Amino acid sequence: MLIAFVFCFVIALLAFNPKSNKSGDIPAHAEFIITVTWPDMNPNDLDTWVEDPAGNVVWFKKRDAGLMHLDRDDRGMANDTLLMNGQEVVNPLNQEVVTIRGFAAGEYTVNVHYYQSKDKKAVEANVSVVKVNPKAEVIYYGAVQLPRSGEERTACRFVVGSQGEVLSVNTLPKSIVESTQK
Repeated sequence: MLIAFVFCFVIALLAFNPKSNKSGDIPAHAEFIITVTWPDMNPNDLDTWVEDPAGNVVWFKKRDAGLMHLDRDDRGMANDTLLMNGQEVVNPLNQEVVTIRGFAAGEYTVNVHYYQSKDKKAVEANVSVVKVNPKAEVIYYGAVQLPRSGEERTACRFVVGSQGEVLSVNTLPKSIVESTQK
């Protein structure tokens, strides 16, 4: 329910954001929004890896690649404590967001990597891929199980046509982390 609420809130913000008349403002634009979440207050660090048709890969060490951008890199509970008005406030949400701000025809791969474990427990991550233009459409929503630190799972692979249309979606495994680290 929380994921659905956050998703609806983000879409509402995108839809109702008024146009600015200030010169120099560059409107934010996205074709796809990829969101990876895992349980609130979970101390473990999961990472989102996305590969585009040209072989560009976005991940926490390369936040911009091709037309993709890692908007939020979440490290579990690390750096989630804020000092506000003299009081410590904890942000319980574990969420990573990647935007694809244009599209190239071909296959995109979305993977989740269990980067670091603080409690040595398995983690389930929920993954959504939303095509936001011309209207919001969920093209994939599912979960991946990550049993231990170091594991990588393909959440989905989707093929985009020359006009930006989604032609197919599958969950066939494909390693990105291993091939990028070589």
